[in-house]
Amino acid sequence: MGKVIEAIYEKGMLRPLERLDLPEGARVRVRIEGIYGLLKDWDIDAQKLKDELRSIHG
Repeated sequence: MGKVIEAIYEKGMLRPLERLDLPEGARVRVRIEGIYGLLKDWDIDAQKLKDELRSIHG
């Protein structure tokens, strides 16, 4: 079973931002991805995005 979660790196450890339903001692594989790095090459017009959201949600 796979699951994607967010975590914060603090004091040399990753701290999940939600509860993990894992048994004690469970081994997992972690892939590190910077959330902001995913958007770095996107060209986003913030005002246009706001206007579009307002038109959808009122």
